[in-house]
Amino acid sequence: MSAAGAAGAYIWLNRGGDLHRTFRSVRRDVAAIRERDPAAASLLETLTCYSGLHAIMLHRMAHFLYQQKLPVAPRLVSQFNRFLTGIEIHPAATIGEGFFIDHGAGVVIGETTEVGDNVTLYQGVTLGGTGKETGKRHPTLEDGVTVGAGAKVLGAVVIGENAKVGAGSIVIHDVPADSTVVGNPGRPVRERGRKVGAADIDWTHLPDPVADAMESLVRRVVELENEFKDAFPEKREEIEKAQVEGERVIEKVFDYYHGQEK
Repeated sequence: MSAAGAAGAYIWLNRGGDLHRTFRSVRRDVAAIRERDPAAASLLETLTCYSGLHAIMLHRMAHFLYQQKLPVAPRLVSQFNRFLTGIEIHPAATIGEGFFIDHGAGVVIGETTEVGDNVTLYQGVTLGGTGKETGKRHPTLEDGVTVGAGAKVLGAVVIGENAKVGAGSIVIHDVPADSTVVGNPGRPVRERGRKVGAADIDWTHLPDPVADAMESLVRRVVELENEFKDAFPEKREEIEKAQVEGERVIEKVFDYYHGQEK
């Protein structure tokens, strides 16, 4: 190809500034890994050993081709991306700068997904739809969102700025900015740094509103049983026997709930 032809091709490809934006986004994605992952020891290691980075680089290529309205090619790049990294991102998905998929494997991002800047996903995350709807049917993640391992965000919901979605959560409703959501279905347990119902929390000790409610009910039942013992002394022995059996059953329930059943 002549120099004039190459220059013309470059001008055509970059006619909307898309090529410049793509390169700039890739540079920011690399920087994001260096900022957020202490295991990223060097630039060379980041470029060669991070499947999440390879996935977003290939997606940016596929998305660029999609913007040029080329047939088939964007999906081919997307499928190659899936084969190479185990991460599936539809070419039409819009992803901002500073995007980081930590560990990668099993992430799925649907066609109408919109992702802001400085968003972090962990392995097994799905940003998916809920059926065969048309139009906007996948999530919108605003700037600074973090989604924990195995979480599913389904439908045209909006996850507000700097929100956190706990590992394994299933989110089907909008999430306010600066909130932490856990559970199935996902429920806010912190909003704007304050516990719903404090300072920021760590990911290994997310609040559990279901367990909190169960413990509250158990405490109230024990209080009522003690009141009955005082009110009906003749039934004290019977009540105490029932309490011992009840405690055994409740311990089994809590062990099962927390995955500690023997």
